[in-house]
Amino acid sequence: MNNNYSYRGVLETAERINWRIEDIIGGDKRLDFTKPFMPEALAQVDGLGFLSNEEKKILNQIRGHEYLAMFGLVEEFILPFAVDHASERLSGDDYRVRALLQFAGEEAKHIHLFKQFRREFAAGFASPCEFIGPAEDVKKFVLSHSPLGVGIAILHIEWITLRHYIDSVRDNQELDPQFKSLLKHHWLEESQHTKVDTLIVEELAAAARAEEIERAFEEYGKIGAFIDDGIKQQTEFNVAAFEEATRRKLAASEREEMLAAVLKGMRWTYLGTGMTHPNFLATVEQIKPEARKQIEAMAPAYC
Repeated sequence: MNNNYSYRGVLETAERINWRIEDIIGGDKRLDFTKPFMPEALAQVDGLGFLSNEEKKILNQIRGHEYLAMFGLVEEFILPFAVDHASERLSGDDYRVRALLQFAGEEAKHIHLFKQFRREFAAGFASPCEFIGPAEDVKKFVLSHSPLGVGIAILHIEWITLRHYIDSVRDNQELDPQFKSLLKHHWLEESQHTKVDTLIVEELAAAARAEEIERAFEEYGKIGAFIDDGIKQQTEFNVAAFEEATRRKLAASEREEMLAAVLKGMRWTYLGTGMTHPNFLATVEQIKPEARKQIEAMAPAYC
């Protein structure tokens, strides 16, 4: 397919990046709860006119916790996917094997990183924030689908990480520097993961029959619907966390408006930013042009 990605190139870049969790969090590297954590393009809380600036910041930070938890969750099924794909062929292309094992090792590091940040958040925030799960059930559901279906869903996730950082975090001077550092370092490695997962998806698609490709895109849709169901539940958790953190009981109309805003923001964050990413769509089109048209037709519901 038409890209310049190679396992050797990915591995060489990954070895140059090579940051440690200890470089990102710990000691005097702490979250600043006087600042927002998420860019407004993702958080989408400023339009809630019935909230004070302080309350908007609190809701923004709750969305930041959700972001930490969500990426910690998806890394839980990306890791075994990467390990399984590497273990299928441990001889032949040495760069391929090393790049896939590097990919898996970095995903394990990201799980650890997001857990560390969630602990830091819990230590500094006013009250607990609930999150969907359990992670084991989510992992079991996602990995019950074909490798190609899972690979397409993971490629979507990898590209949203890049889009979030490049489009709305990198040049944002209002965010907490510590949270921004997390997003930057995650992006640095995910920039290579998009290439690895593109290569994986290409390999799987090249070996698949037409009916297997058709099923894979159906599975991508099912995984997306599963994530959307989780988003709906998490919306309720986020609003409940806001009420507890602020000790404010929202009026029925306010609660309805906040639920709608949080749901819209979450759908854009985790679904819309992937379904409309040009690089994701380019890979989809090369595998099955009709699938690109179908995804583009669905995307406005999540934008």
